[in-house]
Amino acid sequence: MKAIIAGGGIGGLTAALAFRHFGWEVEVHERAPELGEVGAGIQISPNGMKVLRALGLADRVAENAFEPEALEMRMGRSGRRIFRVPVGDAAVARWGAPYLHVHRADLVEALSTELEDRAPGCVHLSSAVTGYDHSANGIVALTNAGASPEGDVLIGADGIHSAVRTQMLGPETPVFTGNVAWRAVVPIERLGDLAPPPTACIWPGPGRHAVTYRLRRGTLANLVGVVERDDWRGESWTEQGTREEALADFAGWHPIVTNLIEKADAHFRWALFDRAPLTQWSDGRATLMGDAAHPTLPFMAQGAVMAIEDAFVLARACADASSDIPSALERVYASRIKRTSGVQLGSRANAATFHKPTTAAQLATYGPMWLAGRIAPDIVRARQDWLYAEDVTA
Repeated sequence: MKAIIAGGGIGGLTAALAFRHFGWEVEVHERAPELGEVGAGIQISPNGMKVLRALGLADRVAENAFEPEALEMRMGRSGRRIFRVPVGDAAVARWGAPYLHVHRADLVEALSTELEDRAPGCVHLSSAVTGYDHSANGIVALTNAGASPEGDVLIGADGIHSAVRTQMLGPETPVFTGNVAWRAVVPIERLGDLAPPPTACIWPGPGRHAVTYRLRRGTLANLVGVVERDDWRGESWTEQGTREEALADFAGWHPIVTNLIEKADAHFRWALFDRAPLTQWSDGRATLMGDAAHPTLPFMAQGAVMAIEDAFVLARACADASSDIPSALERVYASRIKRTSGVQLGSRANAATFHKPTTAAQLATYGPMWLAGRIAPDIVRARQDWLYAEDVTA
């Protein structure tokens, strides 16, 4: 049995490793001339780490990761702590796996190196899947490189501008959220006494918020800053803004945040668009996963983790029902749509939670969080149980 995978990002590489784990042949087609990721971090919560562990990848990923001490929220301007909930050993005890921060480039390197070890030569670069045709006994992937590989299933892991999804469901019209995100990565040694805390820290405030955390064994600081704007709508991750624009967006913010902006060499920004949950992910032997199926706003740190979960669920379902792949893919949709839609909708709601415009609204929202963090931190942890305690490999 053979899986053809469109896209060599985090989701596509994990899917290839998952299908290999279940004994399938795999072929990955990636449009870029080399595998890599833009310089930014991701958070891999315990539900994602359980998949990597089941695939024998957890140690390799953890080598260059950073394990935060806590999940934390501080007011964006004053820095006053709203809550701090330890993770580390507590995360393993409650959710069954660690909570890690990883540089995207390090994760792609770990996944691609492992895939080359397990399936040498399976990745085809400068080869974008542009569509598909069903054959008598399988599916044919059409590529811009002229190849037309045939397999038993086609996995569309080709991101928010998915060619597989466009053929399957037609063009879409995503809705601009009115939010623009900044991202930057800075060596810790540049930041002095204003380095961000060794936590996953959210800094909420009127009309904007920031997220800080550390990467690469603590040697780098990662910043994501989201601001409400309507005058810039580029969705590319690789377009740069200026230091002055980013500082203006966070004028008056806590010095930890503004120092990160000041000391960064590059300031990337992209407009955030929202997409409604889809009514289907598959067409015969073609299916979608990750951002191609359920693109998610970055307000729950679950986009990459949902793709990692998808990869294992898809591979296992196809392996268990290889005689009827279309039905297996429909069952995957039925089993996953509630969870991934919950993440999509929860991420959308978090934007409002993090951007309370008035003091009264902030007190009404963050006051109960502060109280729970002080007298009953397990209440704060329990709000994440539905996400982090999940084990799709069980």
